[in-house]
Amino acid sequence: MRIAFVGESLIDFTAAGELAFQGHVGGAPTNSAVACARLGVPTGFVTQLSTDLFGERLLAYLQANGIDTRFVLRSDAPSTLAFVERTPTSNRYAFYTQGTADTRWAPAELPALPADCRWLQFGSISLLQEPAASRITQFVEAQRGRRLVLFDPNARPSLIPDLAAWRQRCTRWLAAADLVKMSDEDAQLLAPDRPLDEMAADCLRHGPKAVVITRGGEGATLFRPGAEPLALRPPPVRVADTIGAGDTFAAGLLVALLERGVDTAEALATLPADGWLAVLRFAGAAAALNCTGEGANPPQRAEVDALLMQASS
Repeated sequence: MRIAFVGESLIDFTAAGELAFQGHVGGAPTNSAVACARLGVPTGFVTQLSTDLFGERLLAYLQANGIDTRFVLRSDAPSTLAFVERTPTSNRYAFYTQGTADTRWAPAELPALPADCRWLQFGSISLLQEPAASRITQFVEAQRGRRLVLFDPNARPSLIPDLAAWRQRCTRWLAAADLVKMSDEDAQLLAPDRPLDEMAADCLRHGPKAVVITRGGEGATLFRPGAEPLALRPPPVRVADTIGAGDTFAAGLLVALLERGVDTAEALATLPADGWLAVLRFAGAAAALNCTGEGANPPQRAEVDALLMQASS
């Protein structure tokens, strides 16, 4: 296991017209874990799944994608469900999380990740429900000095009853992270009406070595202390659906960083600009390919390599 993810695993029901919905395995950490595994990196997942019919499918899906599930607990609580409706500019969500298995993840003893696990990613709606939010925070903070941590807020405003309290908690999550990846929508939620460069500078002051802010089809921008921002657009593709694009981008970041030997805080802080551009290029290509199909469906490694070769020719 080289990369681990902690957080929710749920069923996304995407609107197919009127009251018709098509079910897909989802949850931001789950999508990212599947993306990492398909990109060829040994990947593990930390969560709690229901024993109901949805939970059985979630577990089978993780295992079918080669994800290490030794740290997946089981519960008779129901599975988390999400309903997604596409809009011209974004996606509209309705979540059913009350008392669900993943939101009740609170083991008496925190998992002991293997020494060869060099990155841990956390974030998303798993940080919006107790007791999982507090226990995940403790788990992440326990990784300091053992492995690198990526924080992806991936927030859903409809699930945040107190924005001021959430913003305050974000300062703790930022302090626990070495790398932050967020969307421009996350940035606006954290600091409304502030320019992205100022928002990123605020994040960096909490301790992360780098912040990457994605802007959909406009690409992504990297911010680092004392360095000029680096921006890169993804290769053009025919977009069918953007669900899971950000999750796949985060996975691409981790895979590309790990392949460049970035598995310590020092290596992350000293990665040169050309190395970062290659990382952003890889992550952008992976995210773009995810958008060519319905639902979150991260690409295989060969597809990403082929798109990068095509884009460079």
